[in-house]
Amino acid sequence: MILSDKAILEGMEKGEIVVEPFDRAALGTNSYDVHLSKYLATYTAEILDAREHNKIAHFEIPEEGFVLRPGTVYLGSTFEYTETHAHVPFLEGKSSVGRLGIDIHATAGKGDVGFCNHWTLEISVAQPVKVYAGMPIGQLIYFHVEGDVENYYNKKASAKYNSRSPLPMESMMWKNQF
Repeated sequence: MILSDKAILEGMEKGEIVVEPFDRAALGTNSYDVHLSKYLATYTAEILDAREHNKIAHFEIPEEGFVLRPGTVYLGSTFEYTETHAHVPFLEGKSSVGRLGIDIHATAGKGDVGFCNHWTLEISVAQPVKVYAGMPIGQLIYFHVEGDVENYYNKKASAKYNSRSPLPMESMMWKNQF
């Protein structure tokens, strides 16, 4: 079951959902719009290795915008910091963003109960497109969880993305045992 706008507001009043900063105008019928932060990053190596810590270089989107190019994975982040303590958050791209040929995530659209951070975006484009800090980039959709949660993400020892940061975070696949 997807939460409605009223249910999202009730969750916020209870402290189950946190969005900082919160803008009432960004609340949709059953979602909350999030915006692209000023931070982007790209990997420094041409070839990435799933068993190695692949380094990234952070940079800021200038006021005049930044042109994303096909063939590069850009890591971005949401301007908004979010916490979800009783629901499963899903991040989807806005249709207007998709119609520009921008994908905001390859596989990481679902958060976990207990996720507390800015969302890292895995941005790719079909053709060159200029983006701007602060532009609407996605929408958070909250799903009701049936049953009690035993393993909140922010309390798991194995959670790899718990350090609060407005910067996009690189893959932590190298921390897995395989």
